[in-house]
Amino acid sequence: MQPNDTPDMSAETNNVPATAPAPLPDKLRGKRIVLVNHGDTLGGAAVVTFRLMQALRERGLDVRMVVYTKNSMEENVDTVSTRYLRGMAFCLERGWMWAFGNIPMQNIFQVSTGDFAINIHRHKWVREADIVCLNWINQGLLNFDGLRALHRMGKKLVWTMHDLWAFTGICHHPRECDHYRDSCGGCLFVDGGGSLTDLSNRVWRKKKKIYDEVPVTFVAVSKWLEEKARSSSLLRDKPVMTIHNPFPVERFFTRPTVQVDSLSASKPNIIIMAAARLDDPIKGLDIAIEALNHIFDTHPAAAQNSALYLVGAIRNPSVLSRLRFSYRHLGLIRDEKVMRMMYSMAKVVLSTSLYETLGATLVEGQAAGAIPVTFGGDGREDVVTHLETGYIAEGRDPKSIAEGILWALNADIDRDFLHETALHNFGARGCTDRYIELFSSIV
Repeated sequence: MQPNDTPDMSAETNNVPATAPAPLPDKLRGKRIVLVNHGDTLGGAAVVTFRLMQALRERGLDVRMVVYTKNSMEENVDTVSTRYLRGMAFCLERGWMWAFGNIPMQNIFQVSTGDFAINIHRHKWVREADIVCLNWINQGLLNFDGLRALHRMGKKLVWTMHDLWAFTGICHHPRECDHYRDSCGGCLFVDGGGSLTDLSNRVWRKKKKIYDEVPVTFVAVSKWLEEKARSSSLLRDKPVMTIHNPFPVERFFTRPTVQVDSLSASKPNIIIMAAARLDDPIKGLDIAIEALNHIFDTHPAAAQNSALYLVGAIRNPSVLSRLRFSYRHLGLIRDEKVMRMMYSMAKVVLSTSLYETLGATLVEGQAAGAIPVTFGGDGREDVVTHLETGYIAEGRDPKSIAEGILWALNADIDRDFLHETALHNFGARGCTDRYIELFSSIV
């Protein structure tokens, strides 16, 4: 199924509580807040930032969003600068890193420098804002001079971290490297392993200088990310806290509300795996294929009764030719109503990512009563309690993932219990309470 083929879900009913929101603190009345992110609806950070804007506006705050790329029709979202200049900034940063930063082409999208960016301080909404909350700001949106400009304008700055880039030299996910605890350098993403004064070290020094000059409150989206930030040389002495991404858990339902022929399940047990780009190396699609093939070979009865539904783009669909397990690739689905229906049909929600700062698809699946199966050692442990609300596989082992899937297929966990767990941990009301408390403390 492609995005334009999404079925009509107008019959869907959402049982959203109609409780009145708590009153805003007096200190926030009349204040203006701008959320800054690379996009508004495409990509994990974009989706959760867009949801945060909507949730905070529902609480009565004047919140808008400034982005590099706008895909929605939302009137409270606007782009910065022109499309031509944004494109130039993006290309210049990538090209400079390849030509002069010693970054191999295969690593060019694994790192960022913050250079050649289109800064936001001249945008009307930003000039009027009292608080600027940065989110995922890389690939041409904001640089260090832009942070200084915002500070000089008197803006209170919050930075919600969706990966580790704020406290590493150049990488978004350092894998097993812990050089960010010291001063970076010897970077695994630099050709030949870098040196003590390589690009990662130079950018690390820029970050240290700006953080010493400009006060920023840092928000991690998981306890794991907060622990990583507090262990880093750049943020160990800075204010860091955890506020989970808000999810519209109230809108998820644990059983299908309508029958959609194009989504009808051909097997009793549906396993769903979703990502904006499924074959991004960090998403671990090869691990999922190997795990499911193991089930196909060793547990034919379970395989016979199950099917994998893949949601997301794949640049080279032939990669799925290795998958012997029954599957359907539905393409990229941007309609949230359709995705909620998909999750409500699923028995298991699967994530084999090498790293996740939280794991949005796991939260969404859990909100619909699907059992998460995934790896641990990162933000996903904020979502899954092993053998209680899901399964945490060992290491990055496909056989352990296979064991988790088999466990989940046979587990008798009440779907409504999983929904309530997600609501307690990631419901919009609790998350916006924390942001309101934070914003009130800094104005």
